[in-house]
Amino acid sequence: MFLGRGVNYPVALEGALKLKEISYIHAEGYPAGEMKHGPIALLDDRIPVVALCTTSGGLREGREQRRRGARPRREDHRDRQLRRRADRPHRADVIPVPEVAEVISPIVNVVPLQLLAYYIARERGCDVDQPRNLAKSVTVE
Repeated sequence: MFLGRGVNYPVALEGALKLKEISYIHAEGYPAGEMKHGPIALLDDRIPVVALCTTSGGLREGREQRRRGARPRREDHRDRQLRRRADRPHRADVIPVPEVAEVISPIVNVVPLQLLAYYIARERGCDVDQPRNLAKSVTVE
């Protein structure tokens, strides 16, 4: 499950899409503020959660996820409060990203998600250069 708030919601969708395309793992992207309206029912200790927490708004959802046994993976701006909470029980892995203006944060946030999908696919033995059922080029006659 990929979560993003504001300008990072489309980034969460992109992260889920890349994971589906190259590793064949079911993934969904959700707006972080909508977690309490359905998707949170899906969480347990087997569901990994990737939360884009480049603003302080992502901290609340992380607590809700951990209460349900999920283990979030997060991107952050080296936020000390986020790191302290990540070190508690049901801890989260943190992927640091550079601090930038929120409006351009999708640019720095999408790259780690694409790399995450890439390494997961390689670990699963998937061919990342030729994913099945995807055309890598546009053909024009």
